[in-house]
Formats: sequence, structure tokens, C-alpha cells
Amino acid sequence: MKNAVYVLLGLVLLGAMSSCESKDPAILKVFVRSSSNQLMSGAKVVVIGDQQSNPPTGAFVDTSYTNTSGFTAVDMDQYFDLSGPDNTTGYFDIVVKHNNKIGTGYTRCRVHTTAVETIFLPN
Repeated sequence: MKNAVYVLLGLVLLGAMSSCESKDPAILKVFVRSSSNQLMSGAKVVVIGDQQSNPPTGAFVDTSYTNTSGFTAVDMDQYFDLSGPDNTTGYFDIVVKHNNKIGTGYTRCRVHTTAVETIFLPN
């Protein structure tokens, strides 16, 4: 009787552990720096899905502004939720505007991970 309880408890525990999956969010952090390496607050950051990439990234556009620490965090789960469970990677263009200066970048984001990019604005 005791052995049956232990076996049943072990099977329940094994089933619970194998059904767990990562719930970490997909985040893109973009740091914006001036040409003199100063972090820039209030810069407009536009993230655009690169539909010409291989494999192609679905349509996606999100706009945010850097905080007083000079970065913004874009929630990429909104892209991965729409793109389906088989799509675990996306490629994105980044356009940064601050005053009359524009900087660009490119990044790859994966589901359940944080990608970090730094964009430098020209002189």
C-alpha cells in the first residue's frame, strides 16, 4: 500500500514538472546614446518587423520613448502571440529619432528572451 502511494505521488510530481514551460517574456531593450556616448532621454524609438528577412518576420510596428535612463523596453510578446507557436524568432529594424537626428539599427528577437541593442545618434 505504501509503495503504491509513493509511485502515484512520483507520477504526479513527474507529470507536473514535465508540463511546466518557460513563461519569461520576450523583451527588446533599446538604449539610445549621443555621438559623445551620453544616454538620451525622450528619444522616439520605432521597431518595425523586417518582412524581407529569411525567414520572413510578420508585420509589426511599435513606437515608444526612452525614459530618463536613456532606454526603452518593448514588449515583443505582442508580436509572438500573433505570429503563432511555430514562430520563435523575429528580425526587426529600429529607427530612433531625437530632435533632428536619426539613428538606425537591426536586431533579432527570440521568444522568452531579452534582446538588447544600443543605437548611436550621429553628430
